[in-house]
Amino acid sequence: MAKEPNPSITDLDALKVFTHPLRIELYRHLYTARSATASRLAEQVDEAVSLVSYHLRKMAAHGFIVEAPELNADGRERWWKPASEKGWSFRSSDFVGDPEGAAVVGQVTRQLLTARAERYAAYLDQQSAWPKEWTDAAFTAEYLPRLTAAELAELNEEMHALVRRWEERGRAAEEAGDTAGREQVALHLYGFPYRP
Repeated sequence: MAKEPNPSITDLDALKVFTHPLRIELYRHLYTARSATASRLAEQVDEAVSLVSYHLRKMAAHGFIVEAPELNADGRERWWKPASEKGWSFRSSDFVGDPEGAAVVGQVTRQLLTARAERYAAYLDQQSAWPKEWTDAAFTAEYLPRLTAAELAELNEEMHALVRRWEERGRAAEEAGDTAGREQVALHLYGFPYRP
């Protein structure tokens, strides 16, 4: 199977799709489930089906998700799935020189940071309910290497490749029926320059 490219957003109108926090949440649920109907997603986010359907259509209009008619057994519900197994990404440098683009990048990045922080805070609140093997495996770390911009970019590529290998390993195991003990895992990594 050919490797699909990492879908990188370079169009400002497409990036604007994710200025709405509900779209980020819906995309995350859909990505995790791999496919779902608006009804199922509405239950997960506690919103009206009509509102969820509206936001799904907005994401579909920019190619982030696609219909999955092969899952529609009875023809009554519309199924959706992510357009790519690799999700989506963007680089702020693609919007340099455009004040509106910079504002949208800032807004989307902050929405993502908020969503990730909320997810980690929820884990911390529920940590004692997880079995010891999971709490022992969970981690948080901060590293402070001194790097050039080129080295940071190389580190980023290496980390993406490493995580993709683990994602593929998990998908292959699930497809082979090896689901015992598997949980969805969130892995948040940030790499940015700072001056102490």
